[in-house]
Amino acid sequence: MNKKQLLVLLIIGLALFAWFAFDLGQYLQLGTAQARIGELQAWYARNPLLAGAIYFVVYVAVTGLSVPGAAVMTLAGGALFGFWYALLLVSFGSSIGATIAFLVSRTLLRDWVQGRFGKPLKAINEGFARDGAFYLFTLRLVPIFPFFLINLLMGLLPISTWRYYWVSQLGMLPATAVYVNAGTQLGQLESLSGIISPGLLGSFVLLGLFPLLAKWVVGWLSARRRLAAWDKPESFDTNMVVIGAGSAGLVTALIAATVRAKVTLVERHKMGGDCLNTGCVPSKALIRSGRIARYAQRAEEFGLAPMQVEVRFPDVMQRVQSVIKKIEPHDSVERFTSLGVDCLQGEARIVSPWEVEVDGRRIRTRHIVVASGARPRVPDVPGLEDIDYLTSDTVWEIRERPASMLVLGAGPIGCELAQAFAALGVAVTLVTHASRVMPREDEDVSERVQQAFASQGIEVLTSAEPRRFTPGPEPSCELSRDGERIDVSFERVLLAVGRTANVEGLGLEELGIELDAAGRIEVDDYLRTAVPTIFAAGDVAGPYQFTHMASHQAWYAAVNALFGRFRRFAVDYSVVPWATFTDPEVGRVGLNEQEALEQGVEFEVTRYDISDLDRAIADGEAEGFVKVLTRPGSDRILGATIVGYHAGDLVSEFVLAMKHGIGLNKILGTIHIYPTLGESNKFLAGEWRKARKPERLLDWVERYHRFNRRG
Repeated sequence: MNKKQLLVLLIIGLALFAWFAFDLGQYLQLGTAQARIGELQAWYARNPLLAGAIYFVVYVAVTGLSVPGAAVMTLAGGALFGFWYALLLVSFGSSIGATIAFLVSRTLLRDWVQGRFGKPLKAINEGFARDGAFYLFTLRLVPIFPFFLINLLMGLLPISTWRYYWVSQLGMLPATAVYVNAGTQLGQLESLSGIISPGLLGSFVLLGLFPLLAKWVVGWLSARRRLAAWDKPESFDTNMVVIGAGSAGLVTALIAATVRAKVTLVERHKMGGDCLNTGCVPSKALIRSGRIARYAQRAEEFGLAPMQVEVRFPDVMQRVQSVIKKIEPHDSVERFTSLGVDCLQGEARIVSPWEVEVDGRRIRTRHIVVASGARPRVPDVPGLEDIDYLTSDTVWEIRERPASMLVLGAGPIGCELAQAFAALGVAVTLVTHASRVMPREDEDVSERVQQAFASQGIEVLTSAEPRRFTPGPEPSCELSRDGERIDVSFERVLLAVGRTANVEGLGLEELGIELDAAGRIEVDDYLRTAVPTIFAAGDVAGPYQFTHMASHQAWYAAVNALFGRFRRFAVDYSVVPWATFTDPEVGRVGLNEQEALEQGVEFEVTRYDISDLDRAIADGEAEGFVKVLTRPGSDRILGATIVGYHAGDLVSEFVLAMKHGIGLNKILGTIHIYPTLGESNKFLAGEWRKARKPERLLDWVERYHRFNRRG
C-alpha cells in the first residue's frame, strides 16, 4: 500500500469516526429536517451566501464519503433555498462529491481489482474504454441504480476523471431536479418513498433507455447513409455469399448452411485454400519426411546400426501431394455441396453491398463475407524479378533437390522450411533482418532454436539485409550486415518474409471499404467492414494469420451476418495459441516475457527443464523447457511457452486452463499419465508451488515431528 492510499484511508477513517462519534447521521433524517426547517430558513435569510457555502461543502462531503443522507439534504436544500438556487448547489455538489467517491475507489481498489480479475474484466474494460461515457450517462438517468454504488464501480473501470465528472453532471440533473422540487414541499412529505411515484420512476427508466434507443437509431441511420448510393434488390438469390474457400470461408459457409441459410461459396483457385494446398498440410508433410531422415541418421543413439540415408527427393515431394489428396475430400466441392453449400469457381467482384459478380454472373445476397486469404509477400529487391524465386505457394512444384537454398525470413514459415530442406540434404542459408530467429518469441526460445539450426548445419545470418540479386548459372545475393558486404551463392531462393492480404480485384475501394496499415481489410469488433452488409474473416482481416484463428473468426462472421439484427458477438481474442513446427517445436499461448515487459504487465516466471522428464529421456528427446508467466501472488496463467518435442500438442493444456480460468494449483492436482510428455506441465506447476512453500509453517511442522520422535 502506497502513501497516497494510506492518506486516503486516514481521511476516510477520521471522517467516519466523527460521523459515528458525534452521531451526525441524526441531522440527515427526514423528520429532523422537517422539524428544523423554519429555524434554518430564518438563519438563511440573514446569511444567504454563507448558508449556501456551508451547505455545498457538507453536501460534497456526504456524497464523497458515500454515507446515507444525500437525499434528505437535497430535500432540505429545496425547502431552504428554493428551487433554482438549490438546484445549482445540489447539481454541482453531487457531481463533485461523486467524483471524489470515484477517485477514492480508483485510488484504493482499482489496481487490486484489475490485477486480480484483469482477464475476466478485459472485455468490459475494452467496451468501457470505447463507450464508457454513454453507459455512465444511461445509468445516471435512472435513479433506481444507487448513485453511490455507481461512483464506486466506475472508479474501477477505464474512464477519465473529467469525463466522469461532466457526464455525471448532465446525467444526474433530471433526478436532482425532481428531488429539489419535492423539497420545496418538504412539510407535506411523509417519507422519501413519496417523492417518486411508480409512474415517475417508469418515466426515468424510459429516459434511461432513450440513449440506448438513440444509439440504435444513429447506427441505423449511419448504415442507411452508407447504403444509400446503391439500389437494394427487391429479392435475393441467397442469404450469404462467401468469397474464398480457405479455412475462414469454408467454416463460414458450413455454419451458414448448418443454420439452414442459403449460402454461395466462391473460390477462384482450389478448395481448401492455402492451408490445404500450399500451407499447413504440405509443410507438415515435408517436415515429417525431414524428421524421419534425421531419426535414421540418429540410429546409433537408439542402439541400431548406423544407417546411410538416401533421400529420394521426387518421392518426398510426391508424398506431399499424396497427403494433400488424402485430406482434399474434407474440403471438396462434393462434400460442401452435400452439406447444402452452393459452390462456384471463378473470380468474384463485389459490385454493391448486396451483389457479387462471378465471371459475369450477378448474385443478389443479403450479406457478403470476404475470406480471400493472403499470399506470400515479395520484397522489392533489385534483381529479384530476374531470379526464379520460390515462395511457400510455389515451392511444392519442384521435383529436383537443389544443392543449396537461400531462405529469406526467419519467422515460422522460414524456420520450418529451412530446417525441413536441410534435413533432406539441402545446404541452407537462413537470412533475416532481425537480430535473431523467431523474433516474436523470447530470447531463450530463439537461442534454443538457433542452436538446433547450427547443430544441423544451417547457416544463420541475422541482422542482414538483401541489397541485390545477381542472376546467372550460379545466382547470388548481396547482403549488408553491420556495414559489411556478404555475398551468398545459391541454387534456389525461398522467400518467407511475410504475407500480403488478397484484396485486389474485389471492388473494395469502389465501395469505400478501407484497409488498415498492414493492407488488411479494416473491420470492427464484429468483423463488419465500413459497409454494414459486408464482413471479412481470416488472413484478409487479421490480426492473426493462423488457420485456427480463421476458423475461429468464421463463427463470428457467419452469426453476426445472419443474426446481427438480434444480437452481435465481438470476436474473442483473449486466448490465442500457436505453434512453430521446428525441431524443437515451439508452442505458445498468451503473453511471453518480452510482450509482458512491453505492455507493462507485472508477472512471475516459473520454468521446468524437460531434460529431467522420464518420457523425454526414454524417447531421446530430453531437451527444451516449459515456461509459464503468472500474476504476482497468484497461480492464474498469463501465458505459456513450451520448447521441445511435441510442444504444439503440450501447450493445449495451458490453452484450456487460460480459457476457463484454471490456475497452476489445479493443474498440479490433476493426475497425468506416467510416463508421458504431458507430465511436464504438471511438474511445471510443481515448480511454481515449490517456490511458494510455507517455510515458517514447515519449520513448526519439523519441530512437531522432532517432538514426536522423543517417544
